[in-house]
Amino acid sequence: DDFRIFCGDLGNEVNDDMLGHAFRKYSSFLKAKVIRDKRTQKSKGFGFVSLSDPRDGVKALQEMNGKYVGNRPIKLRKSTWKDREGSEKLAKKIPKQRHRPEK
Repeated sequence: DDFRIFCGDLGNEVNDDMLGHAFRKYSSFLKAKVIRDKRTQKSKGFGFVSLSDPRDGVKALQEMNGKYVGNRPIKLRKSTWKDREGSEKLAKKIPKQRHRPEK
């Protein structure tokens, strides 16, 4: 169970390492992920940072909101993504294919 922060307004130059570097000063930093288009691999302009300690999460929200990461100031808010496992299972469901009888 982690404290996840939504990071918006990320520039195209920001990658996972750059975003992580900005938050590594918090001792409970776990992971940073920039969300990319699956086909083009271009940044969608947002990402997430995970911290194991909610106190670090609140501190990071207060201290890092509006700070520059890359060429732009980032906009932060607490992520509302609650059910990660359920969301992943839902996304992996493959629609049933209809079988057409061969002629």
